[in-house]
Amino acid sequence: MKRLHPMMLAGTGSDVGKSVLAAAFCRIFRQDGYWPAPFKAQNMALNSYATPEGLEIGRAQAMQAEAAGVPCHTDMNPLLLKPQSDHTSQVVLNGRPIGNRNAYEYFRREGREELRGQVCDAFDRLAGRYNPIVMEGAGSISELNLRDTDLVNMPMARHAGADVFLVADIDRGGVFASAYGSIALQGPDDRRRIRGIIVNKFRGDMRLFDDGRRMLEDICQVPVVGVVPYFRDIHIEEEDSVQLSMKSAKIEQGSVNVAVVLLRHLSNFTDFDALERDPRVHLFYTSNPDDLLRSDIIVLPGSKSTIDDLYGLRRNGVAQAIVRAHRQGATVLGICGGYQMLGREVCDPHHLEGETERMPGLGLLPVTTVITETKTTRQVHFSLCEGVGDGKPGEPTMTGYEIHQGETRPCDDAEERPLVAFEDGQRDGYRLDDRCMGTYVHGILDNPDFIDLLLRPFADRLEGGAEPMDYRAFKETQYDLLADHVRRHVDMELIYKILQGND
Repeated sequence: MKRLHPMMLAGTGSDVGKSVLAAAFCRIFRQDGYWPAPFKAQNMALNSYATPEGLEIGRAQAMQAEAAGVPCHTDMNPLLLKPQSDHTSQVVLNGRPIGNRNAYEYFRREGREELRGQVCDAFDRLAGRYNPIVMEGAGSISELNLRDTDLVNMPMARHAGADVFLVADIDRGGVFASAYGSIALQGPDDRRRIRGIIVNKFRGDMRLFDDGRRMLEDICQVPVVGVVPYFRDIHIEEEDSVQLSMKSAKIEQGSVNVAVVLLRHLSNFTDFDALERDPRVHLFYTSNPDDLLRSDIIVLPGSKSTIDDLYGLRRNGVAQAIVRAHRQGATVLGICGGYQMLGREVCDPHHLEGETERMPGLGLLPVTTVITETKTTRQVHFSLCEGVGDGKPGEPTMTGYEIHQGETRPCDDAEERPLVAFEDGQRDGYRLDDRCMGTYVHGILDNPDFIDLLLRPFADRLEGGAEPMDYRAFKETQYDLLADHVRRHVDMELIYKILQGND
């Protein structure tokens, strides 16, 4: 198979669709017989994932690797920033945390060249194993004040020798100005590196943009290689949580109504994608106590700042509503930080999250948590513990991953009641009964057997209803649908010519 240039999808701004388009091209190249892999030098996100080696990367690059059909690796996202407040982030380099930085400190020039060397080395290793590399930029490529310290956009494209395709979001308006300005603000060498424009999220009759396409090519002197319509019927994991609160909290009769608590520092919200697609379930996100009191199941999700979010739940009445809803018969499940919150207390003796050393939990589980300096990141295979649902000794059939800083143990007056058993013999989580449990395992809800356990108390309501879905098969179908959608609306023949150096 002929070697292709790396392809970079750069943006006129944030949220223009770069991540999803990168996943689409990863799947297209795989379908066409290549061996592609995604790459984003620096990502800022609370949504992360554990690689097979037990290291941490952005969830978006793990999703893109899944679309490409290859195992995810830290070389696909060597630098990950996980916001902890409005001004500080945990810096994860090559899968391991190296400390916290405030924004001013991080974006100063000191130390940037060392980071630049690290991300370039990661790209070089990846490019030696895969063909082509589908690169993703970050935000806008025309942030002039950050140009000297930029690690992820045009400087990375120069190092990689990548052909850059500018993604412009026509749905938000201003597509001509944003595309032209993004190109015009580049230096001569970088301007020549931009080989095509992709107009994304188009709504309406495509023929109405025929003149616009020609005008855009004329003013930018760059071909428009595609106009991709907005879609609603293809379901790809979202990178950002900004739209979660828009999902309807209206209670649906005949479904199991699941409320995910909308935390300020919510992380790994993709934990709930499979459950949201389950036809037996109506899932929504809320921080409204009244919504929680009407729900059948309440899920406390992961958090990047457990103590701060726990304080917020107590202050806004959500903690009290969760306890009251449980007393009235609702099921409560905590995942990772949410599991920690369900216990009697969360302690931070090393001040890793702030000045607060101890915060009382909701007290629904007889466990206590100490936040530790060591971070646990690993993929896990597990089964339900004996006595939990249909759990019995045997080969682990379920999968997930752990990303947490903390150890949670039963209190001195409580018996051990673990929820799941790992293949290495370790136990995780705590199950009080079928209506109250917690675990550190992200992705636990991707497993049909665990969803069945969660829904078991509502079996009488679901008799004769919809059947559970195979979420892994569903995702594979969605990647294929995405690839077909993008392939229909971009000029793949021209893109291949550009990537082969034959345009």
